[in-house]
Amino acid sequence: MGGGSATRETGTINLAGAKSSSAVDLTDQIHHLPCCIKYDGPSPVSHYFKPKPTGVELDGLNVKEAYFRGRKLQGTTVPLPDGYSGFVIGKKPSGKRKASKDDVGTTASWEMNAKFQNITFWNHDNLPSKEDAFLRAFHWFDVAKALHKPVTNEDMKSASKFEATTTD
Repeated sequence: MGGGSATRETGTINLAGAKSSSAVDLTDQIHHLPCCIKYDGPSPVSHYFKPKPTGVELDGLNVKEAYFRGRKLQGTTVPLPDGYSGFVIGKKPSGKRKASKDDVGTTASWEMNAKFQNITFWNHDNLPSKEDAFLRAFHWFDVAKALHKPVTNEDMKSASKFEATTTD
């Protein structure tokens, strides 16, 4: 065998409790900020990040305003598409075991820590709109649904009729 070896990780995600009312609900508390923060730990964000409605509506979106590290942000809260839910998952601690040279990969177990039904996305220099890349990405859900939808006999007949009338 050659120089480097790739490890792969497989695992399971436990979404038990996703439909229960006991799961932590973070709806109205999930934010997508246009920045990168190189810190991973607790922070009293709610003490200084206080979004407020502006009373402005653009493209049917209610605009909010907030400041983060002195920079003005403008954003809006959007629901997740029908049939979709958001989850915050975390890796479950596993019992330590001794790795052997025969191990091809590791197995991880993940669990749901919280759920949410909407997300607030923020822009630095412009008002949020339906043309923002973040919102346009939601269109891919419809594309994926259409691509994976089973084709019925009626669909085939309809396509055949359409093809016959367009080529005549």
